Amino acid sequence: MRLTTPARLCALLGLAALTTACAPLQTPGAASGVDEPDGTLRVWLFSEVDQAPKERVVDAAVAEFEAAHDGVDVQVQYIPVETRAERFQGAFLDPGSAPDVAEYGNTDLAGYVESAGFVDLTEDLADWGPHEDIAADVAATAQVDGASYGVPWFLGARALFYRTDVLEELDLEVPRTLEEVVETGRAVREARPGMLGISAGGAYTYAMMPFVWAHGGDIAELRGDTYAATIDSAESRRGLELYGRILSDDVCPPQTCSQLTGDASVQNFLAGNAAMTIGGNFNLNALRDSEVAENAAVVPLPGTEPGTVAPAFAGGNNLGVLAGTERRTLSVEFVKLLAGKEYQLKMYEAMGNLPAYTDVREELASSDEEIGPFVETIDAGTRFVPVTGAWATVDAEGILPGMVQRVAAGNTDVDQATDEAARALDTAFGGE
Repeated sequence: MRLTTPARLCALLGLAALTTACAPLQTPGAASGVDEPDGTLRVWLFSEVDQAPKERVVDAAVAEFEAAHDGVDVQVQYIPVETRAERFQGAFLDPGSAPDVAEYGNTDLAGYVESAGFVDLTEDLADWGPHEDIAADVAATAQVDGASYGVPWFLGARALFYRTDVLEELDLEVPRTLEEVVETGRAVREARPGMLGISAGGAYTYAMMPFVWAHGGDIAELRGDTYAATIDSAESRRGLELYGRILSDDVCPPQTCSQLTGDASVQNFLAGNAAMTIGGNFNLNALRDSEVAENAAVVPLPGTEPGTVAPAFAGGNNLGVLAGTERRTLSVEFVKLLAGKEYQLKMYEAMGNLPAYTDVREELASSDEEIGPFVETIDAGTRFVPVTGAWATVDAEGILPGMVQRVAAGNTDVDQATDEAARALDTAFGGE
């Protein structure tokens, strides 16, 4: 990839975005009522399988921040993603052991806000220029009830990966609709019984949901103060019926695919076992290193009509400020630096994380054609899960994967499975 030069970077960012060049104005403290201007600033970030590139970017931001703030020592701790629930719960209960700034998954936010764990940054971001370059649907992934509790740090979007050689040898066109995705997968498996037409599993919720959203359906809708399930609507059922046709013997056999997660679905493609899959920009490095790299391409997952793009889940992580901080102003300034355009671009170059800023993504797409399909997907409009603390229950109970898997196994039809899922969702939402 061609790296952005310092001159182009400065032109893209603008000097106004570099908010940490001078000492910050003091702002009201958080829950502690204290707002210290110096001392130790504690930061939690998620650990990675390949962490060194992330650490280099973060270390550079820390050095810049400390140089601009006399008497400030930024201490970064990398925590495992799988232990985040326990770590954050402990931090909310004991502010003395909590960080000041933290990275968090955007689907976890509603539960954290219900626990009063994060600071409302709406006013802090209102006059921060870079925030205006985050599209409304992306900014919403850091919001609850219209209030901002952080800044999107990076995005993850999914698109259609396909084997150019397989489609060419079988004289098949690149699918232009979701229906054609399924039919192309069926044609591949008919010609090559040892290959999966498309690798997409019953436990791959974020591959299934674009089928639902593209048909006008959704998981649930907000009615008053509570979500109500809509997964049993006619529109949702049409999307699920089409996705369910993937999990069949003539595309992706249930005995192989019913339990597949997103990672396992993509791994089948990378290993050469599938003609197509639904993969993310975060899978690109693995794709480049795979045995199918020379015969693979990516396009946006199409919608129901040619020329349309199926709405993708707006995955990603945010940076926010913990409610118990005694260094609110410093915390906000550090979030603005690390989540600002300069360091989001550096994180992309180091980790492949898509920046949250529309103008930065467009700049990248013009210089890196591999990222183009993901940028096009995000620009077409993304969707999100219900913004409620009950989502943790929905996720933990596997309500949506269980629905898909029952259909794939032939234990029930789409209507009955969605009825059961809707009741389970409403029970979870009722416990909010």
